[in-house]
Amino acid sequence: MSHEASFAAVAIFTAFVLGVLGLSFWLGRHGQSAAAYYAAHGQIHWFVNGIAFAGDYLSAASFLGICGMIAFSGYDGFLYAIGFLAGWIVALFVIAEPIKALGTYTLADALASRFGSRGITLAVAISTLVVSIFYLIPQMVGAGALVTPLLGLPHAAGVVLVGVAVTLIVVTAGMVSTTWVQFIKGSLLVLFCGLLVALILARGLTVNTGDLTPQVRTVTPDGRVLVDGKPQSWEHDLRPVGTLSALPARYAGRTTTGPLGPLEYFSVLEDSTIVTWKSTRTADDRGVHVTYEPVTRSGAELLQPGGSFKGLRSGRLADRLDFASLMLALFCGTASLPHILIRYYTVKDAAAARKSTVTGIAAIGVFYVMTLYLGLGAMTSGALDPTDSNMAAPLLAKSFSTTLFALVSAIAFTTVLGTVSGLIMAGSGAVAHDLVSRVCGVPLTDHEKVRCGRIAAVCLGVVAMGLGILFKDFNVGFLVGWAFNIAASANLPALVMLLFWKRTTAAGIIAAVTVGMVASLGWILLSADTFEKVYGLSRDLAPVPFSQPGLVTIPLGFVVLVVVSLLTPPRPAR
Repeated sequence: MSHEASFAAVAIFTAFVLGVLGLSFWLGRHGQSAAAYYAAHGQIHWFVNGIAFAGDYLSAASFLGICGMIAFSGYDGFLYAIGFLAGWIVALFVIAEPIKALGTYTLADALASRFGSRGITLAVAISTLVVSIFYLIPQMVGAGALVTPLLGLPHAAGVVLVGVAVTLIVVTAGMVSTTWVQFIKGSLLVLFCGLLVALILARGLTVNTGDLTPQVRTVTPDGRVLVDGKPQSWEHDLRPVGTLSALPARYAGRTTTGPLGPLEYFSVLEDSTIVTWKSTRTADDRGVHVTYEPVTRSGAELLQPGGSFKGLRSGRLADRLDFASLMLALFCGTASLPHILIRYYTVKDAAAARKSTVTGIAAIGVFYVMTLYLGLGAMTSGALDPTDSNMAAPLLAKSFSTTLFALVSAIAFTTVLGTVSGLIMAGSGAVAHDLVSRVCGVPLTDHEKVRCGRIAAVCLGVVAMGLGILFKDFNVGFLVGWAFNIAASANLPALVMLLFWKRTTAAGIIAAVTVGMVASLGWILLSADTFEKVYGLSRDLAPVPFSQPGLVTIPLGFVVLVVVSLLTPPRPAR
């Protein structure tokens, strides 16, 4: 779809970004020591840390990806939100307080604390880098998706813009700056999403009375755009998409419902008829064609599970296992994400860790409830871009006003900044503190450890930019599922067993982390989704039975740890 930048949108966006960078430079005065750079001296207040948890966790996948999934697939997109939120139960009751007592800066510190093993540090540092990189991909894709309609720049420019901004944030002040960026971003995100929900309910539902004649857009392998089979330019807008074509019978003779209550909104939508969009990829000897076409569906169908997750309706065992595997990974992955776990080192004690987790859960829970309204509001707004599901929420805001669109896009951009800065912090700590200092044994002064972390942050930023450009056509919510699978498979078995099974050995932890990481990564690379969306091959060629590996690789990590620990002699703890 065509996108023209407005002066107001550019001004608001620029003010937000410059404000965040200015804060980063100001706080940079407090990030010169290793303790400040990697853990903010452990002096962050529990409430600030709790909102920063929300700011770190509510990534592009949450705001852009889930809203887009709901807007295009209905209720199934909300299942991602349920999985993301449920994972915090594991973090609260299993991980929060014990993890604070282990280590100082990184996840490898925690897992190697009992044994002082270089092997554990090496395995966990590599796992941290792999998970961070896989989580960085959807954030950078989301950044590119935001900048295209807001500033009128190409996707790659948006990816480079966020990459440079985040690298500056991390390099200048480390965890101090990252924490406050995440705190501000988490607060603004919840506040403005609440404003959007209020506007959605006040507007109610409106029938589109314009020309709803179906139009089909096809993108050919050579980049040509066909609308109804006729060549067009990218500037050709399809007729309004994501619209209501009929209201319930009780609104006969009316084209709008007027304001609706929170529950009334669902009941009216359930009895309405809605035009949504689907994409189809077909391959031939010339390459891959992508076709976008309208689909008219009832509201009742869209509010039922099974619109996107075929396993909920198809009856096929493989589809059911794929869905169960994804939900397991989302549930277990939260407590295994390195960039989330290192936030526990920024508070002073275990009690503060617990209270910050509760605060984070409250903010995250409120936000995820609102994503259902945002996604459904975008579905019926008439403002969807069928070629980019990641833009559903910002374009919903644009349907109210350009100013709100600019504000929401700027906040979404800071959402990407906050999450990416946390990921790069985790990755830079894994390189400087774990690999260089602990594994390689390079003696580093406090100042040198910070400088090494900053160099690693720059390198990770460059890698993230490249991957964000490469994966531009993927839904960010879908991509983040991969990161959760790898994190849960590699890290959760080692964390849980170290905390609760005294017979755990260093060899068992090394084996569990390595096998879980390699098995989950290998499964993803051999899955049908990867074959189709990355390699451009037929899904039928994939050797694994379903795409999400967690159902197999998470239990595998526990089994490997137990077996190897029993086969190796226990070593006295340090």
